[in-house]
This record gives sequence, structure tokens and C-alpha cells, in this order.
Amino acid sequence: MKLQSQLTAAFTALLLVIMAVAWYVIYSLILDLLIQDEQRQLKQTGELLVNVLNQQYGTADIQQVNDILKDQDLQMFMYDRKHDQVLLSTMSNQVAREFFKNNDFADTNKTQWEYGKERFVTSRIIFLPEQSGLELILLTPVSDLQGVQQNFFTRIFFIFIIGAFAAVLISYYLTRKLVTPLSKLKRQLKKIEKRQFDDIEHIKATGEIKEVADSVYEMANELQRYMSTQQTFFQNASHELKTPLMTIQGYAEGIKDGIFTEKEAEKGLEVMVSEVNRLKVIINEMILLAKLDSEPSVYDPVKIEVSELIDQVVDRAIPFVNEKGITLRHEVKENITLFADEEKLLRALLNIVFNGIRHAESQIEINVLKKSRRILITIGDDGEGISKEVASNIFHRFVKGKNGETGLGLAIARAIIEQSNGKITVGRSKLGGAEFKINLPE
Repeated sequence: MKLQSQLTAAFTALLLVIMAVAWYVIYSLILDLLIQDEQRQLKQTGELLVNVLNQQYGTADIQQVNDILKDQDLQMFMYDRKHDQVLLSTMSNQVAREFFKNNDFADTNKTQWEYGKERFVTSRIIFLPEQSGLELILLTPVSDLQGVQQNFFTRIFFIFIIGAFAAVLISYYLTRKLVTPLSKLKRQLKKIEKRQFDDIEHIKATGEIKEVADSVYEMANELQRYMSTQQTFFQNASHELKTPLMTIQGYAEGIKDGIFTEKEAEKGLEVMVSEVNRLKVIINEMILLAKLDSEPSVYDPVKIEVSELIDQVVDRAIPFVNEKGITLRHEVKENITLFADEEKLLRALLNIVFNGIRHAESQIEINVLKKSRRILITIGDDGEGISKEVASNIFHRFVKGKNGETGLGLAIARAIIEQSNGKITVGRSKLGGAEFKINLPE
């Protein structure tokens, strides 16, 4: 069964159950309400009669009172509490005797009497003065009230039938409105499965379905970007590996065939060794990137003093700084600690600093400060900076700027920083060149 049918059936069943319970409760209470209302009306009628009799006739002339009561289209008794006897009744003597025999007229708490299989609602009104002990007792058959109840039930049954039909229509409309975006979302997922990313449409929905649809749309874009990046990666990787391999192959075949002189052969061997070392560096960095992406166990976080970490970066960068003749300044604002893999975070910072050294004209700065329980490390230089076109892809694999080496250093740095629950961005430095900002948790 489809989801829309299941939801329609569930909503309809729920509404029908609620309506059935409501009908049962109303049907059960309506008779009690009718009895209470009938008692109130009997009391009002009885009080009116008693007032008229007290004011105009009194109770001395029983026969005259009897004639007046019989003229009323009511079922009633005049009861003498002192002598426990019925003085008058609008019903036949036999019926009155049966009533008196089957019911306790002296029990003022009982509100319903029985006669045969019939029940009667009663209401008692006292004649004035109370010392007379006379009461007027009015009765109404419960069957009359049950007829009203049945008539009410018939009407409410038709109302419930209409309500049930409306419930089915409403549930169908609501479930259709709910399921339609899901059906569209299913089609978009099929397109993602077939990698038809250009045909992906943004689905209009509300609530949690909208959040899911937005997530699927973002996932499709991210997946498209990832696949494009992977394709670029393989193209770049094959190029980076192919170039040194072709150089090695050319020199090796030339030496083997005796094409090169002794001096040229020696130079060729040096080039081959250099290219082999370059291949080794590229392969090692590719392996490290793969491990960072797929093996969380290679990341071993410990508590690190940031000032000591920056000192290690400076110590390793000093020879390259002196060789290029530039200035390296660093500042750690206060005693700061963080939790990360010290060896790998040192590798990430060195990759960024060495990148800055290659592009700097005269100076490079490293600054560390703590802000809102976050640690901000900035590494800036006064070089030519990074263009917007390159900045958007600078952390991707084999994306190299001017004077770049393997194109893997910044990709490794980003992977390590993200493993540390941090984030790295690149922008314009106040020195005029590029500035890398690393945001890490305390």
C-alpha cells in the first residue's frame, strides 16, 4: 500500500474513532440532561400550580382542588406526608394504587419511580404552610424523554455521517499535500542515483519535509562538487605522476641505449634521483591524505601548549626564512592550550608557513589569540596574495598557486585542521599578501 493511502486510512480511522467516542459520550449524557431539564420544568409547573391553589382556593376543599388538577394535562399526585396517603391523583385509582404500592412516597431523595416496566421522572412541590404536610408530586414518563433522545440521536447520526465524509476528504487532501513533496523528492533522489545533477530541482515544501528537501538539494550539489573534485584530482594526480615518470623513462632508455655521453648520463642519473624523490614526496602525501580521510585512528589528540607549538614551527622555518632573507614574527597573546594531534597539527602549520615563505616579499607573521572560547591562528605574508578564482579551490588536491610544489600541502593542512574540529579560510592579509585563518576549539 502506498504511503498516501496508508496516511489517508490512518487519518480517517483516527477521525472516525474520535467522532464515535464523542457520539457515545453525547448519547450517554443526553438522557441525564433531558431528565434534569424535565425535573426543572416539572418543578416550575408545580410551583405555579401550588401558588395558584394556595392563593385562590387553599386546600380545604379537596374536591374543588381535585377538579382543578384533573383539568391539567399532567400526571400528578397530592400526597399527605403526615398520614402517608395519596389524597388526589390525575390518574385512575388503580394506577394510583399501583404507584403507591411499588414506590416509597415518603422517600424524598428518590427522583425516579417505577410503574410496571416504565420509569417516571418526579418532582415534589410543598404546599404552604409547610406544617400542612401536603405535597404536589408531578411525573413524566422516561420513555417520552427517550423518544427525544432517539430523535436527537437520529439527527446527530446524520451529522456524523456528513462529518465522516468530510473527514475522508480532509484527510485525503492533507495526505496528498504531505506526500506530493515526498514523491517529488523520490524522483530527485532517482536523478542523484543516475548522476543527473543538472536536472535536480529545488522542491517547494514546508516543515521538516522542506528541511529534508533542502538537505537533499545541498547533498546533490556537494556530491556533484565532490565528483568534479575527484575527477580533477585523478586528472591532476595522473599528470603529476606521469611527468616525472616520463622523465625517468626517457633518461633510463637513453642511458641503456648509450645515447648519452658519460657526462650526460651522470646528469641524467641525478635528474632521475631527483624525480624519484619528488614522486616519493607526492605518494607519501597522497597516502597521508587518504589516511586522514578514511582512518580516524591515525589521529591521536593530546593537550598542547600553543606557545610551544608555535616555537616548534618557528624553529623549523628559520633556515628557510634566512635563506630567502625575510623576517618571521610571531606572537601568542596569552597562555593557550588546545586538544589536537600535535605532530599532525605541526605538519599543517608548517605547510601553511612554508607556503607563506615561498610567496612573501619581506615578512611573514604568525599571531595567536583566544576569542569566545575559540583559538584563532593567523598566518599572513606581504606577497602578491591569492586571486579569488584560486582562493575558492586552494585547499583542493593538486591545486597549485604560483611557485607551488605538489599541490597537496594545503589540502593536507585543511584535512588535519578539520580533524581537529577546526576550520581554515584564506583571505587578504593586512601586510598585503595572503592570510590564512585557522579557527580551533579551546
